[in-house]
Amino acid sequence: MTESILRVEPGMVAIKEIGKPLKKEFYWKPILTTTYRTEDVWIKDIKNVVCDSVEKHMRSDVAVGCFLSGGIDSTIITTLASEHHPGIKAFSIGFEEDGYSEVDVAEKTAKDLDIEHHVSYLSAHSYKEELPKLLWHLDDPFADPAAVPLYFVAKEASQHVKVVLSGEGADELFGGYTIYREPISLSPFNKLPPSLKPVLAKLAHLIPEGVKGKSWIERGITPLENRYIGNAFMFKETEKMKLLKSYNSLYTNGRITDAIYQQSVGEDPIQRMQHIDLMTWLRGDILMKADKMTMAHSLELRVPFLDPYVFEVASKLPPEAKTTNGTTKYMLRKAFADRIPAHVVARRKLGFPVPLRVWLRNEWFEWVEELIRESEASSFLNKSFVRELLYEHAREEADHSRKLWTVICFIIWHQVFIEKKYDIEKWITDIKDQDKQPFCSIG
Repeated sequence: MTESILRVEPGMVAIKEIGKPLKKEFYWKPILTTTYRTEDVWIKDIKNVVCDSVEKHMRSDVAVGCFLSGGIDSTIITTLASEHHPGIKAFSIGFEEDGYSEVDVAEKTAKDLDIEHHVSYLSAHSYKEELPKLLWHLDDPFADPAAVPLYFVAKEASQHVKVVLSGEGADELFGGYTIYREPISLSPFNKLPPSLKPVLAKLAHLIPEGVKGKSWIERGITPLENRYIGNAFMFKETEKMKLLKSYNSLYTNGRITDAIYQQSVGEDPIQRMQHIDLMTWLRGDILMKADKMTMAHSLELRVPFLDPYVFEVASKLPPEAKTTNGTTKYMLRKAFADRIPAHVVARRKLGFPVPLRVWLRNEWFEWVEELIRESEASSFLNKSFVRELLYEHAREEADHSRKLWTVICFIIWHQVFIEKKYDIEKWITDIKDQDKQPFCSIG
């Protein structure tokens, strides 16, 4: 039974005095406000705090490296780090499938910066084979596909350095997700009289699925609190009713986000979306996987964008400093446009894409089918619905890759921790042996 076990939340301290109930207090909460300054002042402030943070995070008595993707966040960190230490090593990982790798961009960046660059490629087979051990390191039934490439790039980096800098946090602080532009595209609905919205709802219901405009109308007439659940949103409530054997209508997605939205009533929609992601996605996914996937290889991860002084500046940025001119992280891009390689400045965000969609229709199809059939997690999951998702995906009737991946991770997590199908003692021995290996810094 785990009903009475709770986590101490980020920014919280728990105090237990003898004979008294447990007391929990927040000593810090991320609060987003708006301050209007000239663009030149914002650029100066952002440059100062980010440059200072990278310099501080470079301080170490062991070798420091950088994770480098094709995106602007890691490029800024790597560029500034290379200015302090020209011999720094950068690490990237990619896939052989077209459209799922930023390695070529990262290689060009490394060449422009004249730094040592280590590149690894991940196959469908190695991705699948390492998944049980990876979920053991994560502890939870964690289903972000980006955790796997992060695990492998950390493994490579650990052969060369003991500390890595990474770009986590920039998206949440500076407005880096494309979805943050949605309030702009839906702004015409704000001018409509409330009485017209039920009419539009009926109209949207009559429009067939897949027809352009249907989703736009539905989202436009839906309040932000019901429309944006955050980056971790995966299954609709109607889908959860089909998936879960013991669906509880009290545990909806809104049960998590409603209280968070209450903290930002009256604020700009973009800030409210950022706040949701700061309180859920960043701390529950981004930082959790970054910490556990690096520590799985005894590698220390440092995140300069999440320095308190960087947050202090970023938290005051007005909405137009984030999503202006059809881009994201507008002011952050502007601040470092003259400093980082030009081919990265205006590049659209790709994230950390994984070819799940392709693999589930090809290399992985039979493996997943067998996984579903043999799983002992049937007391939790409706297998027929999961198979339905798999077959629809294989027939290319829909893209269920992220939904399927969520279920796959739960099934394997169940095998590791509940069914005890794997030799965990051997994994522990391997880690102990790895930690005994002497570390030698080259260069």
